[in-house]
Amino acid sequence: MSSANQQQPLVSVNDPANIAPQPHNLPHNQHQPHQQIPSIPAYNNPTSNPAASQAVANHPSTAAVVVPSKPAAGQQPHAAASHLASANSAGTYSSTSLPLAIAAQQRKLSGRYALADFAVERTLGTGSFGRVHLVRSRHNQRFYAIKVLRKDQVVKMKQVEHTNSERAVLSIVRHPFLVNLWGTFKDPTFLYMVMDYVPGGELFTLLRKSLRFPHPVAKFYAAEVALAIDYLHQNNIVYRDLKPENILLGADGHLKITDFGFAKYVPDVTWTLCGTPDYLAPEIVSSKGYNKSVDWHPPFFTEDGNPIKLYEKIIACKVRYPPYFEAGVKDLLKSLLTADLSKRFGNLHRGSKDIFEHLWFAEVDWDRLYRRDIPAPYLPTVTVDGDSSQFERYPENDISDYNRPDLPDKWGDLFPDF
Repeated sequence: MSSANQQQPLVSVNDPANIAPQPHNLPHNQHQPHQQIPSIPAYNNPTSNPAASQAVANHPSTAAVVVPSKPAAGQQPHAAASHLASANSAGTYSSTSLPLAIAAQQRKLSGRYALADFAVERTLGTGSFGRVHLVRSRHNQRFYAIKVLRKDQVVKMKQVEHTNSERAVLSIVRHPFLVNLWGTFKDPTFLYMVMDYVPGGELFTLLRKSLRFPHPVAKFYAAEVALAIDYLHQNNIVYRDLKPENILLGADGHLKITDFGFAKYVPDVTWTLCGTPDYLAPEIVSSKGYNKSVDWHPPFFTEDGNPIKLYEKIIACKVRYPPYFEAGVKDLLKSLLTADLSKRFGNLHRGSKDIFEHLWFAEVDWDRLYRRDIPAPYLPTVTVDGDSSQFERYPENDISDYNRPDLPDKWGDLFPDF
């Protein structure tokens, strides 16, 4: 997201009340996106380019959003509900496989842009089969992030369904705390997704520097995440990869969840083993069918990174809470961090109300928070449009490999909607 049109800083970045101390030289252990989940034998039960005059759409800050509790005039509540279809027999998603009413509400995204519409500035992050670039539109001069995926690597790592599902989900969702997809395009070798540029960096980086957040700061971020996850769940979408690395901070300090590679339309139950090992719910580890409530399950970890020990801890679900945890947050976590689905908040008959109405969130004004009227506790150092100082540096690739129409397209039929 461009830093233009953002709110003026409402809180001093240097105010010690806003953020915990920031020790130096903390270890970096960031997870790679879409990593392969180690096997768990102990628990397994069996282009078109538009006219050059077409600019990138309006600035994301003016984009329409779907308010879960207050639909816009002429709009049904939760209008995006049931808008994604399960994978077809080819293992891909296509708008042609969606029910007519659902397909009609998908935004036209494919073929909307071409690489020539953007100037590539730098790499913001890398993954197993692609990378994310900071780019600038040659038409409106605003900054965006383009996710570039190699088709052959997506196929090799068996991520075709997840990649098509990510595009399908992002073509529908609209929420202030979710990253926005503006368009997609492809060439014989790569897939491209044009998204918001969110300049404040990862929540993971901020947490790593802070060691831990003060309770009011943790509550602020938890509340915004809860609103975003609840919106997805009301639309029958399970996210399945909630972690600080996938939460970005805007210039105004409010968050946006990104990376929908594991998101999926799930009206009832699914069985896919995917996600980041530290953040898996017990029912995923146990290879049981699971529903959207897996997104409400917090993480475990092991010091040595042994996956079997990690899965054992997840299944046992025994937690020792630090002494500095407030009674309210411990009570909430006990109701979330449980392997017993008959007791887990978010999975009971009141749904997410058990979470939003919990005592720990008692002082949260949810309507004001949704509107981003509550000042964020921390403001990233973002000085100009396109400032990328909050992201780590990565070796740059040769972008001349992009946009090679002379090459054969072996995998084009697997990604029909890009």
